[in-house]
Amino acid sequence: MASPRVWLITGTSSGFGRRFVTAILRRGDRVIATARNLASIQKPDFFPKSDNLRTMQLDISVDEETIKKKAQEALSFWGRVDVLINNAGFPLKIFAEDATLADFQSQFQTNFYGPAALTTALLPQMRSRNEGTIVMIGSRSSWEPLESLSIYAASKAALRVYSETLAKENFSKYPGIRIIIAEPAGFRTESNILGYPQHAPSGSDTAYDVAMKKGQSFFDTFYGQQKGDPDKAVELMVDVVRGEGRAESRIGYGHLADSNAAGSLIYLPLGKEANTQLEAKCKKMLRVVKEWRDLTDNLDHEDANLAAWAKS
Repeated sequence: MASPRVWLITGTSSGFGRRFVTAILRRGDRVIATARNLASIQKPDFFPKSDNLRTMQLDISVDEETIKKKAQEALSFWGRVDVLINNAGFPLKIFAEDATLADFQSQFQTNFYGPAALTTALLPQMRSRNEGTIVMIGSRSSWEPLESLSIYAASKAALRVYSETLAKENFSKYPGIRIIIAEPAGFRTESNILGYPQHAPSGSDTAYDVAMKKGQSFFDTFYGQQKGDPDKAVELMVDVVRGEGRAESRIGYGHLADSNAAGSLIYLPLGKEANTQLEAKCKKMLRVVKEWRDLTDNLDHEDANLAAWAKS
């Protein structure tokens, strides 16, 4: 990959995004930092002063054509984007039955449709060089969602499945393009999910009142007490992208990568809680398969030629 690398990061006004900018500049790479409100990241001393830093307004929830134009604006700085970090997002905390279609659309527009559109806009210049890395910031909630986070968790699950398929579609012709799915647990950032208020529409069913109060009490109790150190998480992700530091001995990412994609897809659960919950979910699904397989395996046509289908 070209050196210094050019990174485009969405959502850099706080949290992981802001920390990415500082960590990457410290490594000597170039950064295009974006935010919905450009003034929020142009305040004096908000980022380290550097000739390798550019700032750009980008609202990931806008329409596809605007995102395409923003991608071209990003490319105008240094002529390429080597690393895209789809970091911008927000959690809508609402019970599933209370959610309207507009709630679903708003959550998916920012957490899934926007990142997918930006990825699509920047992929051609990566394919032209057979080189590039796309980092998707997902969530451990997509594996084990908490009450009131169904829409948020669904948007992050969609982001993961999209990324898995994208990696498969690109690897055979463009093995130099990598997709990293980072799925953090609870980290102590300024805009952490626990700090967002519960959304309770007027007239919502009182049946959820007790659960809502219990959930909010949980969020309030642990807000600011999360075990995860965001600086450590960001440094690790930068190590993985650059293949150095703690990730240097894992060049090829054999144990992290999907064996069918030979390193083009890297799963990166972040934090002990994320690893534990992901492991528990996988064990649960293996138990489900074992319990039901005697019934669910035998559902094929008698004349089905599965061997021929598998080769097609």
